Amino acid sequence: MEAMELKRAFWLDRPTFVTGGTGLVGSWLVQRLMSAGADVVCLVRDWVPQSELVRKNWIERVTVVRGDVRDRETLERALGEYEIDTVIHLAAQTIVTIANRNPISTFETNIGGTWNLLEACRRSPKVKQIVVASSDKAYGDQEILPYREGTPLQGQHPYDVSKSAADLIARAYVKSFDLPVIVTRCGNFYGGGDLNWNRIIPGTIRSILRGQPPIIRSDGNYVRDYFYAEDGAAAYMLLAEELGTRRELKGEAFNFSNETQVTVREVAERVLTLMKSDLQLDIRNETTNEIRHQYLSAEKARRELNWKPLFSLNEGLQKTIEWYRGFFNE
Repeated sequence: MEAMELKRAFWLDRPTFVTGGTGLVGSWLVQRLMSAGADVVCLVRDWVPQSELVRKNWIERVTVVRGDVRDRETLERALGEYEIDTVIHLAAQTIVTIANRNPISTFETNIGGTWNLLEACRRSPKVKQIVVASSDKAYGDQEILPYREGTPLQGQHPYDVSKSAADLIARAYVKSFDLPVIVTRCGNFYGGGDLNWNRIIPGTIRSILRGQPPIIRSDGNYVRDYFYAEDGAAAYMLLAEELGTRRELKGEAFNFSNETQVTVREVAERVLTLMKSDLQLDIRNETTNEIRHQYLSAEKARRELNWKPLFSLNEGLQKTIEWYRGFFNE
């Protein structure tokens, strides 16, 4: 069979449990899973009417389990009753500034949610693959860049610590209980459907569409690795497929990134250029508890998975801009 047919055969009618399906990457992941023929079950805590999953009515085509990722009984019930084969765990509190204001709720969701899901999987013998979404933030602040998978996990601030801890717990369940877990660490996600307006890309696009100077809360010189949401969704599915046939990948972590170092100012300026805007940036320099310089090596994913991103930064930004133009014109 051709590679595409093999992938289609892997997902066709596969009971797949997604946490965080109403989020930025989760919405694109659910759409991609449905296109591949998977039987998708989503854990949904809050009803988010502006989520792409809801706006496009994709949520009408999946099984919805109402509940919180911190509730292990609900998770166990869902995994058992729907005879889940594959779990993709994206549910998290993802905003650094919220983590700084509300560290406990961030820890409870990001760390407690992860151990509750893994424990539910441990008690559910039909589960065959578990993909856990960690983050480049799990590495914390490092003197030696780029981050590689062997780089120590040493978050220091609430959000970073929550990702370091969840990542370590996921791999503890592999070592101690032989759970079939694989971990992703991706760059800063962006794409259509991100409604967190304090993030640089959606915030900049919204400001330009409203004729307002885009606000940069930092000094503009923080370096980040921007990764398009549809690329993230494809990477999560790739890992599940690979883990399905290559058990030796159990317990591995993979970085996914365009491997492009861009400052916050530069990415805002790219958006201004792509939108043909002559507005000036409003640089506030108010940011605290943020890592100064981050970027990932995706060499391991390229070498071991034959992976490459589907979209360049400019292509991803163009698709994202088009999405928000449609969103604000509705």
